[in-house]
Amino acid sequence: MATKAIYIAVAVAGIAAASGVAWWYQQPKVNDSAALASASIAGSVQGASSVSAGTGAAAGGKPPSVEVARVEVTKLTDDTQAVGSLRSRRGVVIRPEVSGRITQLNFNDGQRVRKGQLLVQFDDQLPLAQVQQSVAELSIAQANQKRNQELVAQNFISQRSLDESAANLQVAQAKLALSQATAARLKILAPFDGIVGIRQVNVGDYLKDGADIVNIEDIEAIFVDFRLPERFQSKVKRGQTAMLDIDALPGRKYTAQVQAIDPLIDANGRSVGVRGCIDNRQLQLRPGMFARVNAVFGERENARVIPEEAIVPQGGRQYVIKLLAGATAQTRTTLRVEVKVGLRRPGQVEILDGLEAGDTVVTTGQQRVQRDGTTVTVVSLTSARPAASGPAKDGRGTAAAATPASASALSLAAAPASAPAAVKADRASAKGTPLTGPNPCGDIALDGRAANGETASKPKPAQGNTQPAARNPA
Repeated sequence: MATKAIYIAVAVAGIAAASGVAWWYQQPKVNDSAALASASIAGSVQGASSVSAGTGAAAGGKPPSVEVARVEVTKLTDDTQAVGSLRSRRGVVIRPEVSGRITQLNFNDGQRVRKGQLLVQFDDQLPLAQVQQSVAELSIAQANQKRNQELVAQNFISQRSLDESAANLQVAQAKLALSQATAARLKILAPFDGIVGIRQVNVGDYLKDGADIVNIEDIEAIFVDFRLPERFQSKVKRGQTAMLDIDALPGRKYTAQVQAIDPLIDANGRSVGVRGCIDNRQLQLRPGMFARVNAVFGERENARVIPEEAIVPQGGRQYVIKLLAGATAQTRTTLRVEVKVGLRRPGQVEILDGLEAGDTVVTTGQQRVQRDGTTVTVVSLTSARPAASGPAKDGRGTAAAATPASASALSLAAAPASAPAAVKADRASAKGTPLTGPNPCGDIALDGRAANGETASKPKPAQGNTQPAARNPA
């Protein structure tokens, strides 16, 4: 019995010792859990403070900080880009109308020629002999006609003989005109002023009708042909000016005037053809060159712009957070305003309606503003970044690119008065002898609606004009 009691005592002591050790090991873990619980409670309190601060200073928290920018006034252009090719104002390939052997070539390769200048002479001995024969026959027919008129007056011959001599006279005149026309076809004259190319024949060659001899190009005025997407067909107008960059002549810009717009929309590419004219009296441009075209449809001198990050799209509409005066000099209150956007540039967007010049909008931190009237602190005031060179975009943010092959550089001025000024500026900047005389492209007045979208005023009808209105072709 005594041994059993000892065993029980030892077991109780061991259990007590083990319990004490276990309690000692568990004591630090309990402390860490308490610390974590404290930290969790502190974080919840801080998050609540942040939410409270987001609703404004009324909750007693610190107002959220935001970055802002002012609405600036600048000059914007509504433009798009395309690529084009240069063409001669007039260009033909000289070909003979009849067969013959060349006896004269009265030009040198690359020489300037004038309208009516004899370029090629074919062998014309036989046609000239036919002309002399026709002249002799005409002389005989005229003499017979005159004699018969005198005889009829004296009643020596009948009226029939006089009619026959008159018909013979007409036949002789026709033969002479035919022989002269045949002889004239053996002389090839320059159809207009221009520069001849490289000839394909030599003196002594026998040519069939329609064979190529040489090309003539009138390049004092150069056409640039390019295409624009069909959505721009209502914007481009005759008389607008254009700036071109030529890859073969880097560093130079050339001014063109829009002369014609193709009324037919290409069904394959859904694009409209446009032709501009360039004053090329310096003879620096050549037909066939590649041109980069930047079409500018309008200019806004006092456009209101803001940084594009200030726009908050929501439900198909565009909003900005405008700042109003706050309770103190360091704080402001917010107001969400719906705006209508216009052109877009890299980093900038035009505001058509909703803001005025000098207004302040939030650019960073919009997510911290949950409702209107929130008190915020302004961190910094940044201005709208300057627009980089590039195409303008429409209100939906779509780049106004022309075709997949579009590139940069044609500036179409909007106002009609800007066309002559731009052309004169381009002439003044050209190297070489100053240009004199009228512009070979001519000055074309801007037609249709004005480039800024306003309808041109129509002239009032004259008093007493009772002409009915034109009928509807339908």
